[in-house]
Amino acid sequence: MHALAPRPDHHLEERQDLAAAFRWAARLNLHEAVANHFSLAIDENGRRFLMNPDQRHFSLIQASDLLLLDVDDPQTMERSDAPDITAWGLHAMVHRHCPHARCVMHLHPMFSTVLASLADSTLPPIDQNTATFFERVIVDDAFGGLATEAEGERCARLLHDPRYKVMLMGNHGVLVLGDSVADTFNRLYYFERAAETYIRALQTGRALRVLDASIAENTAREIEAYPGQAKRHFNDLKAILDKEGSDYGQ
Repeated sequence: MHALAPRPDHHLEERQDLAAAFRWAARLNLHEAVANHFSLAIDENGRRFLMNPDQRHFSLIQASDLLLLDVDDPQTMERSDAPDITAWGLHAMVHRHCPHARCVMHLHPMFSTVLASLADSTLPPIDQNTATFFERVIVDDAFGGLATEAEGERCARLLHDPRYKVMLMGNHGVLVLGDSVADTFNRLYYFERAAETYIRALQTGRALRVLDASIAENTAREIEAYPGQAKRHFNDLKAILDKEGSDYGQ
């Protein structure tokens, strides 16, 4: 399907999946200029990972552009192709401290960031999408500035419990974890949709119809057990790119 030769050190499938996620994040306007970062672990302990290159627009990223990094390499930031300092600070620390975080997506999408800017950043269960994340979001209220290694390590330590796969970064944006690119992108997509529903509901100025906690929890569990949706969603996103002749996989 794509021209890149499948050498073992290329991690071809992983590269193509991550590149497709960048393209769709740009198409859905979830990105921010040439900032924000996605990463994907490619070894068992999660310490070697792929990540986007420094200051490159998501809509241009190809599979072959992705950097292969190692959290244990002290020379990373001295490389000629060194990653963005905040990308390294946040993603390397998450992969170092959270081996369960196979894929990490950090963005500043509009509605998630609006939610992160409220004094109370709780996402109440007012529909099916918001209920998906019922009591499953960590809210970080200790923003410390740009994600240098110290700030990245502080954030990573909040993610030690594998049950929590979304962190709303107060005054900053959102960080989403997953088992694969498909799993993570699907979760990111629905979290932003859920945040949009809530913010737009607030804008009406009318009282919210909040689900009972037991119904919200049951809904979240049912969605977690729903078979195959993330993979099917992402496979179709790649199929659309392929049909359009996109070069993401090169």
